[in-house]
Amino acid sequence: MNPAYATVDHVFSVPLDHRATGGPSIEVFAREVADPSRSGEQLPWLLYLQGGPGGKSPRPSAGSPGWLLHALKTHRVLLLDQRGTGRSTPVTARSAARFASPDRLAAHLAHFRADAIVADAELIRRRLCGEDTPWETLGQSYGGFITLTYLSRAPEGLRACYVTGGLPGLTATADEVYARTYPRVRERVLDFYARYPDDAPRLRKIADLLAAGVVTLPDGDRLTSRRARTLGLVLGMGDGFERFHWLLDEALGPDGELTDTFRHQVMALTGFTDNPLFAVMQETLYGGQGAGPTGWAASRALAEFPEFAEDADPLLPTGEMIYPWMFREIASLRPFAEAADLLAHRTDWPPLYDPHRLAANEVPLAAAVYHDDMYVDAGLSLRTAREIGATRVWVTNEWEHDGVTASGGRVLSRLMDLAAGRA
Repeated sequence: MNPAYATVDHVFSVPLDHRATGGPSIEVFAREVADPSRSGEQLPWLLYLQGGPGGKSPRPSAGSPGWLLHALKTHRVLLLDQRGTGRSTPVTARSAARFASPDRLAAHLAHFRADAIVADAELIRRRLCGEDTPWETLGQSYGGFITLTYLSRAPEGLRACYVTGGLPGLTATADEVYARTYPRVRERVLDFYARYPDDAPRLRKIADLLAAGVVTLPDGDRLTSRRARTLGLVLGMGDGFERFHWLLDEALGPDGELTDTFRHQVMALTGFTDNPLFAVMQETLYGGQGAGPTGWAASRALAEFPEFAEDADPLLPTGEMIYPWMFREIASLRPFAEAADLLAHRTDWPPLYDPHRLAANEVPLAAAVYHDDMYVDAGLSLRTAREIGATRVWVTNEWEHDGVTASGGRVLSRLMDLAAGRA
């Protein structure tokens, strides 16, 4: 029986800082995937840009990720571990602890934004495809943010781009983003409680237990109410309601205490062991889009929404927000604490998007905007779509934020048709 995929692993040496000569280098890993029956053909390339920040590319298995089988009908796919993730010289708590000072760590981390990822991709494209052969991209969530940086910096390397749940506001500051995010999370949580009404008192019971005494996770971290509330991050995915419900369903044992199963799952879901860059770099996505620093925007915005207070009824979980306390209370983030604060107060971020170049864009861009997306504001996405040339948008409420995977090949197929003028 033939394997589902023909794969080739690639490792590239790239400069840590593409603007400097003679500086240190890092490794970037990518996995080439093809249909075994077509692996010898000269197929066009499709580069997959994973969501995040800090997420490694998916590891293919039979039928997964859902879009891959459709892509392999016509393309050779490159699954890129963006710098600092997966097998690409990973940034971890252990590697962060080796830096001599927070300033040096912060300076290092500043090279892990979308502009550097695009420079890596261009270097890889030239090596794999040739100097004059553009490729296509599929950007999921944060991968869409990277796509717009790519179109701003090196559109000559692109033949067509597909974006799913990832058109950012081109000039939106971190403050504007979180002012829009909290109301969406609130509505999502209330929808969850409407589906599972017993879970509101259950979450309150958990929070009361955590406030009454010290509860530790298997790694030794103390579990606090505010950390438990960050489990709400899962609610924006297609299976998020069920995942959160069944997690809460097994949270309390016959003795009324928190179960080992619950504590283990909370540690895994909120520990950032595999993806500390998600927390460290989250607000740097908006650096350079305002006059001042991002300054822990999600934490500042929280005060404007009293319905998220710890004594509010019902108790509301939070979403994708990152807070300063996480870098004190979560083991895998502690080595980043001072450096993350330096990044939060940095004012000289270079811009990631070029509005003038995007307005003149001629590379076909097809984007799925999820009407009820909890993570990426649909209003900002549609505003951005109007500001980019050669863009076609499909607005849908059929899928949640992970629609490109959950739909099998249907979302990607629709976007490919849009970009080619077939839909």
